[in-house]
Amino acid sequence: MATDISSAPAPRSKATPKPRSSAPMTTRDRIVMCAPDHYCVDYVINPWMEHQIGQADLARARKEWDALRSLLAQRAELLFVRPEPGLPDMVFTANAGLAFDRTVVLARFMTEERRPEEPFFQAFFEAQGFSVAPWPDEIPFEGAGDALPDAKRELIWCGHGWRTSPEAPPLLEAIFDRPAVSLRLVDPRFYHLDTCFCPLSDGWLMYYPGAFDAESLETIARLAPPERRLEIQLADALHFACNAVESGGRLILNEASAGLQHRLREAGFEPMLTPLGEFIKAGGAAKCLTLKLNATRMEEAR
Repeated sequence: MATDISSAPAPRSKATPKPRSSAPMTTRDRIVMCAPDHYCVDYVINPWMEHQIGQADLARARKEWDALRSLLAQRAELLFVRPEPGLPDMVFTANAGLAFDRTVVLARFMTEERRPEEPFFQAFFEAQGFSVAPWPDEIPFEGAGDALPDAKRELIWCGHGWRTSPEAPPLLEAIFDRPAVSLRLVDPRFYHLDTCFCPLSDGWLMYYPGAFDAESLETIARLAPPERRLEIQLADALHFACNAVESGGRLILNEASAGLQHRLREAGFEPMLTPLGEFIKAGGAAKCLTLKLNATRMEEAR
C-alpha cells in the first residue's frame, strides 16, 4: 500500500548551513528535453493558461529554453525528444513518465489535449532501450510532474488531486520496489506536485504548504525533520520557485526572492535564476521542461 501518514502541521524551516561537496562529479545527470518548436498556448487545461491563448511569444520562449538547456548542458548529459506538430505541451517532458534504471512508467494523461503525446514518448523510451512497465489505461498518471524521487529517503513523493489518480502510488511501489508517499493537492494553481514541492539533496525539502491538505502536511512533517524543510511563501510559489532542477551542484529555477535565495545558500545550495516567463503562461518552468532519468538507487545529483 502507498505510504500516507498523519501527525501535525509542519513548522517553519530553520535552515542549517551545510555546504555541498567540492569533490569532482563522478557521474552526470541524464536529462530529457524537447525543443519548443511547436510551443504555444491554444487551449486551457490549468489556471495558468486562462487568458493566455495566443499570447505566448515563440521567439522569446525559444531564447528562454535555449538558456535553460545551455545551463544544464554544462554539467549534465541531455537527450532530446523530437517535437511534434500540434502538441504544444510536449516541451514539458517532466510529464512524459517516471524512469529508474532501464524501466519507465509512461504517462496516462488526464486531459484529452495531452493524450496524443503518449505514443511519441513511448517510442523515444523504447529507442533508448527502456522497458515500458504495464500501467492501467483507466488510472491517470502524469509522470515526474506528480512523482518525485527522494534519494535520501529512498522513496517517491506522489501528488494527486488534479491530474494523477490516488490509485497511482501503490502501483508505483510495486513497479519500483520502494515506498510511494501520497500527498493531496488542493489548490488548482498547483496542479502538479512539482509546481509546489521539490525534494533536494541531503534530505532537504522545499515546498509551499498552502498547496496541500492538512493530512499531507502532517505526512511531510512526519517524514522530514524541521531542520530539513524549506517552507516558501506564496509569492515565491507563484513564481514557480519549487519548479526547480537540481543538477551538477546547482539549483536552477525561474525566480526566487532575495530571502529565499539566502535561505537556499544557507542550506548549502547554489541557486541560479533563468527566466522562463513564456512557459509559465502554460503552467510550467524549469522542472516541467526537464525529465531526469534516475539511477537504480536514486543516487543524488552532485
